[in-house]
Amino acid sequence: MRIRVWNELPEWMRNEEVRKYYEILKKKQFSLMLKRFFDIVLSLCLLLILSPLFLIIALWIKADSTGSVFYRQERITQYGEQFRIYKFRTMVSDADKIGALVTTANDARITKVGARIRKCRLDEIPQLINVLKGEMSFVGTRPEVEKYVKEYSAEMKATLLLPAGVTSYASICFKDEDDLIAKYSQDMGVDEAYIKKVLPEKMAINLAYMEEVSLWNDMKICIRTLRK
Repeated sequence: MRIRVWNELPEWMRNEEVRKYYEILKKKQFSLMLKRFFDIVLSLCLLLILSPLFLIIALWIKADSTGSVFYRQERITQYGEQFRIYKFRTMVSDADKIGALVTTANDARITKVGARIRKCRLDEIPQLINVLKGEMSFVGTRPEVEKYVKEYSAEMKATLLLPAGVTSYASICFKDEDDLIAKYSQDMGVDEAYIKKVLPEKMAINLAYMEEVSLWNDMKICIRTLRK
């Protein structure tokens, strides 16, 4: 994993707030190479080890509700590039067409099986494919849909210097995000609650991580994620 030269970044990312983090990452090229090596090796190993679990969850989903096993949605990763994220489907088919793009506690669109696998974050396992392909990393800012990326402040855009992640310190701190959104949305819409209340707090944590990027920190975050 290498950081592009400044002039090759998308024009909308080239601001002074982003430059601060860019200069930090440019000094961590070796750490970023180790980070990518770690992603490739671990994702390959886990895909092999967890393949029986993939099959079990897939059959469980198909037995519970109609629709595909996987949910694939356009998300934003490094340099603002779009990719299709892999997740096990936990909601009714076409859920994003009948409600907000974020979920709240007790969301009626979540299936019975979906509620169970979401509780243990098992719906995220297919993202190992995205990690292996280089579209994501094990640790990094969770990938957002374009709608929310357009709401990023100048500084928040710095998180797009690195690939999106499966987990992060922010993910650990906001493991009950659905409940928070439900709480805030009592006084405003779901999308507004996420953009104005939840997103800024999460991004502050993500930006702090970027100043301390290292393989050791990534390993610690992965271990903390498993414990949670």
